[in-house]
Amino acid sequence: MADFKKCMPPVENVLKDSGLGKDQINELVLVGGSTRIPKVQTMLTDFFGGKTLNKSINPDEAVAYGAAVQAAVLTGQGGEMTSELLLLDVAPLSMGIDTEGGFMSNIINRNTTIPTRQSQQYTTSADNQ
Repeated sequence: MADFKKCMPPVENVLKDSGLGKDQINELVLVGGSTRIPKVQTMLTDFFGGKTLNKSINPDEAVAYGAAVQAAVLTGQGGEMTSELLLLDVAPLSMGIDTEGGFMSNIINRNTTIPTRQSQQYTTSADNQ
């Protein structure tokens, strides 16, 4: 049961990052084979207040389907179906450097649209370093 509970923090993080509330979600599309597990489906349905899960896309093919849509957008071959789509690539993790004391100094924050350019000045912590 504890392993199933580990599934929910990423869902909560997605909502937090998007700035949306549970009530603003219209549809839940499941991606990946483990989304076929009945307990996972029940937890998601309960979390989103009883919303029905969209099972019209095979969970094993959903990522490939999204990649095909992205390819159609990038090549301009999607026609009217993709003309109004805006797909943005973002940095999946924060990127930075290790500073004095073992702390990470973020230079590019997670979810920043890429490509991007950031700069920050640093000095050495000791002479002749």
